[in-house]
Amino acid sequence: MSQRLDLAGRRIVLGLSGGIACYKAADLCRELVKAGATVQVVMTEAARAFITPVTMQALSGRAVFTDQWDARPDNNMAHIQLGRDADAILIAPASADFIAKLAQGRADELLSLTCLARPIERTPLLVAPAMNREMWAHPATQRNVAQIVADGATVLGPTAGEQACGEIGDGRMLEPVELRDALIAFFQPKRLAGKTLLVTAGPTFEAIDPVRGITNHSSGKMGFAIARAAAEAGAQVTLVAGPVHLPTPAGVRRINVQSAQQMFDAVLPLAPQHDVFVATAAVADWRPAHITTHKIKKEGGKAVPSFDLVENPDILAAVARLPEADRPWCVGFAAESHELLKHARQKLERKRVPLVVGNLGPATFGRDDNTLVLVDAHGHRELPSGDKLTLARALVAEVAARLPSQLDFGTPA
Repeated sequence: MSQRLDLAGRRIVLGLSGGIACYKAADLCRELVKAGATVQVVMTEAARAFITPVTMQALSGRAVFTDQWDARPDNNMAHIQLGRDADAILIAPASADFIAKLAQGRADELLSLTCLARPIERTPLLVAPAMNREMWAHPATQRNVAQIVADGATVLGPTAGEQACGEIGDGRMLEPVELRDALIAFFQPKRLAGKTLLVTAGPTFEAIDPVRGITNHSSGKMGFAIARAAAEAGAQVTLVAGPVHLPTPAGVRRINVQSAQQMFDAVLPLAPQHDVFVATAAVADWRPAHITTHKIKKEGGKAVPSFDLVENPDILAAVARLPEADRPWCVGFAAESHELLKHARQKLERKRVPLVVGNLGPATFGRDDNTLVLVDAHGHRELPSGDKLTLARALVAEVAARLPSQLDFGTPA
């Protein structure tokens, strides 16, 4: 599958101030370019002590700016032109000294000049701090960070971890992929701003004995993509995840469960606290009536074991039956093996939810792409096939457009 160009058409000024995290800026530049952005690098003198302009030019494909007296712009005013030509300025790494400059409005070299001269209303400033843990915790740094946020900057990170000085703590710059994704999220329409969204994702695991169990091929990728897309759209997101090994999307609260009963027990108390519930998880319909205390051994001559099964609680139906005041707007998922539209519509009517999203499970489990069909009380519509994050963003847009002032049973797709 070709790479998704989430930053296509975006013009980004990538500013580097002094710090060992400059080595990460090289990979960040590469990630932004791969995502489709046009990247113009601007470096301070201190940054050039850690990484060369030649390296950044090779990765960005553009000559690097380092001097406020650079005469390349027609008006000979690089500090003005750079900010006006950009869709955003990203400072990564942002040292304690550079954050202090931003807070105080100082502009004694090209990068700080560019930040000060940018049109605030249309050229946002994003800052990725990187410094020693003591520097980050110092009251002066915290005051400066609060000030640049009050002035309109967006601060990305930092995170905790091992630092170049050998210490461990807060102050470590986010990883390049995290910064790339944060920039992508920054540009996404905030269709769900102020909303809360609860998502289930992945399979469940129903134990037979301490070693074995009943599960399915769900990878959780679709549910995790929906959680990320909703967070990008401005929602506060809670993700209840079955046993999968996927990274938690940025800004998403994650609750890990194993069985269908555990997922039910996690979801039901949370549902009334959320505006939207998206039931993406492939929940096992049945579980063994009894779990064997010890591993069932294979022994010669012994009969093949058999199991009595009991039905698991229906999570989506239970949420959809909540009193109106407590009931979120519900989206069900129907992963079918055949007759997709028929079974999706039956699920819509049986669960009494406003929207069911259908897909063919065997064709999508574990894959990065998918095909979705939206089924509601008025008909159905297929979303164009694509990677799961693109589809998740399209679904989030659909949900945002359909959210009623009070619960009803759907708007035409």
